[in-house]
Amino acid sequence: MNMTEVGTVAVLDADPDLGQLLAPGQVEDARRHLRVRRHVVEPGAWDGERLSNAGPDHLGLLVIDGLVTRELVVADNVSAELLGPGDIVRPWHTGGPEHLVPFEIRWTVVERTEFGVLDRHFAALLARYPLVNAMVVDRMAERAQRLAVLQAVSQLNGVDRRLLTLFWHLAERWGRVTSSGVVIPVPMPHRVLAQLVGARRPTVSSALRRLAESGELARDLNGSWRLTGAPVGMPTEAAARIVRMRRFRVPPRADAAEPARPVPLDGRIGEVHDALAALRADSTRRRREFAELAEQTREIMDQIQARRDERVSRR
Repeated sequence: MNMTEVGTVAVLDADPDLGQLLAPGQVEDARRHLRVRRHVVEPGAWDGERLSNAGPDHLGLLVIDGLVTRELVVADNVSAELLGPGDIVRPWHTGGPEHLVPFEIRWTVVERTEFGVLDRHFAALLARYPLVNAMVVDRMAERAQRLAVLQAVSQLNGVDRRLLTLFWHLAERWGRVTSSGVVIPVPMPHRVLAQLVGARRPTVSSALRRLAESGELARDLNGSWRLTGAPVGMPTEAAARIVRMRRFRVPPRADAAEPARPVPLDGRIGEVHDALAALRADSTRRRREFAELAEQTREIMDQIQARRDERVSRR
């Protein structure tokens, strides 16, 4: 699918936040000089590799409007990233060493998307506006942070919990508070959701059905998603105590000739006891569940053996 050029636009008009660090007197000057070409891509598969001749001196493409997914395929697994207004992407490869783990990148335009081309001319002009350049770098750091959050979401226990955490994560960026809940106007098929949370599509469909039945998540007729209740994903107090314990380390010795001094617990003995009690309770619960599972397994094996004996006796 080709990109269609539709004129130029001032970057600070398309994305005013990029100029938020500028002094009031600098904004108009930056708006006048920092202009970029606008390109539009219609929904569907998009071959970003066609831009491979852009070169490493091009900063990338600024998403002005629309929605794009970037899918990374490794073996038979696909993970996805959701990109929207404000994101800066570089859909071309700039070369480098051979990959020991082969992968494929696929781009899909979910909604009609408008890009601003941050080409080499724009990159040269940024030298005059270092505060705008700092915001561009900040945008790339924000994208890396969101990728880290998505990786953490995909490792949560339970697909229901992953989906709820994902939607609250999306709500932080695109959500709109209404009288009936937080609406996320991002139409995403079950396939994309599955790639975002690291699960299979049928599993995600079942989880979405359960969340709809419990009233925690619903899909409106226009394709938007609606959240009710409180945000999820924050660690429990018991988990927080354990994390604090893990971070507790003996500091390095100031002088190797001096004997190591014991590190005071600073009043954390109670926290250690509470954390150990929580671990013991969790261990007891897991042993009980394992015993129940073992008993169920023995019953099933007895039933299988009884059926085998019955078939043998009939012969």
